Amino acid sequence: MDRVNMSIAILPMSAEFNWNPATVGLIQSSFFWGYLLTQIAGGIWADKIGGKLVLGFGVVWWSIATILTPFAARVGLPFLLVMRAFMGIGEGVAMPAMNNILSKWIPVSERSRSLSLVYSGMYLGSVTGLAFSPILIHKFGWSSVFYAFGSLGSIWFALWQSKAHSLPQEDPELSPDEKRLILGGNVAEPVSSIPWRLILSKAPVWALIISHFCHNWGTFILLTWMPTYYNQVLKFNLTESGLLCVLPWLTMAVFANIGGWIADTLIAKGFSITTVRKIMQSIGFLGPAFFLTQLSHVRTPALAVLCMACSQGTDAFSQSGLYSNHQDIGPRYAVSSSYHYACSLLIFLFRANK
Repeated sequence: MDRVNMSIAILPMSAEFNWNPATVGLIQSSFFWGYLLTQIAGGIWADKIGGKLVLGFGVVWWSIATILTPFAARVGLPFLLVMRAFMGIGEGVAMPAMNNILSKWIPVSERSRSLSLVYSGMYLGSVTGLAFSPILIHKFGWSSVFYAFGSLGSIWFALWQSKAHSLPQEDPELSPDEKRLILGGNVAEPVSSIPWRLILSKAPVWALIISHFCHNWGTFILLTWMPTYYNQVLKFNLTESGLLCVLPWLTMAVFANIGGWIADTLIAKGFSITTVRKIMQSIGFLGPAFFLTQLSHVRTPALAVLCMACSQGTDAFSQSGLYSNHQDIGPRYAVSSSYHYACSLLIFLFRANK
């Protein structure tokens, strides 16, 4: 929610502050400056002190940055860019912390479904943010979006502190049978050192980095620019742009879980994990490639929205492909997945700014 609200709020903000498209692009990309900085650091922290503390810190940090965004915008563009980068710093630790927690809690036989379920929460957050942002802006102004969504982080943090645990061994509510099941599929000792040279010498690691780059290129561009495309190209108004942006992310939430179920079912039937990951990722790449290329041929807004939804729906199969593969090849090292994100984001950010 905190990430997508800017993609809607940027429309009235650019009108109020007279920002040109180049400035809008700079603001949209500034989030990734900070997001890049804490990817690897977040993985190291999660490996050392546990995912619960790292993710809790990240949410509090980015919630505060979200609330302060309207103040920064009114002070001046440099302050807004810094604040958006600060928000990225907080969100940068989320992915490695989540992967760290899931690698400790989820046996490999349930990994695709669990990862898809957790990540579908991000898509539902996008749905909620895109649906409610136009309403809040219409009734209370664009600042209200940042105040409202940023404040929700404090509620989440209170629940997180009382209910979450980095390791199954730390959860007093788990039964002995549950702990035995979980730990039987996740035998790993605490991380004392990170074998960087060994990690970076492996072809699968670089294959994941390249896969992340290809995935992030499309996903983050659509995440930040879809409302602008609907508004300026398809000529929808602000409310219509926000509501129609909901459909692709809702489709992702549904298809991510369908893909996770299919992947775990195939593994249970005897397919190799490598084969299943390749099948899921092929769908996750070829599907969006096909549907996005159709945008240049469609003649109606309804078909354009349908292509967007189909593109994002097939993109969600990546959750059972490259995203699950992190834990397959490096379950002990959240920092390994962080490195994949960081490298792919660095290349994406360089190309986006060019």
